[in-house]
Amino acid sequence: MTNRKIQYWVILPDADAEFVAAMEEVLDTYEKPYAPDHPVLCMDEQPVQLIKETRPPIPATKRHARRIDYEYERAGTASIFMFTEPLAGWREATARASKTKVDWAVEVARLMEGRYRKCSTVTLVCDNLNTHTIGAFYEAFPPARARAIVRRLHFCHTPKHGSWLNIAENELSSLTRQCVSGRRFGILAKLQSEIAAWSTDANTNQRGVDWQMKINDARRKLKSLYPKIKV
Repeated sequence: MTNRKIQYWVILPDADAEFVAAMEEVLDTYEKPYAPDHPVLCMDEQPVQLIKETRPPIPATKRHARRIDYEYERAGTASIFMFTEPLAGWREATARASKTKVDWAVEVARLMEGRYRKCSTVTLVCDNLNTHTIGAFYEAFPPARARAIVRRLHFCHTPKHGSWLNIAENELSSLTRQCVSGRRFGILAKLQSEIAAWSTDANTNQRGVDWQMKINDARRKLKSLYPKIKV
């Protein structure tokens, strides 16, 4: 038997009208100029394994790096929520013990009633998951509060298998590489503290997102996604 390498890839569908319709809606949203009263907010999330040390690490010295025992103890999971406003050059990462509808609704409501409380409308770009629904707010809050939030939200869902269109996914990838990957977080509070510090540093030192892909680019480069017109 020969060894074969496998690459995990986003395999795009062929001639999928629903995919291209959702894709063009996202791309059209990204092309709109910055409007302080109607900002575009992207969000994504990912699970994280919490891991405790079984033995105290040995501090680094001039002769060797910090040493961590190979054994560890699983301490449950957490979910990181990433929010980014591309045209404002702003991002924020938070973490919760779970990723239910209520968790999602609470995180979105915190921004709608905080950072975006004076905005007439907020366009929210997110994956089309069963937790990202209008009903989630009614599970989390009394009807009057839920309706007040929903009234100012405009959803823009990325297509299925098209999460790469979500700018928040790019920010989440940066957070993972720069702050989370290769590290052990034994408790939720430690993870929350570290990713909050990353958010502050990123907002201080990084510029806004320069998204290059336009609708005309998609129509030219991704022709196989578009159905053949039969008239």
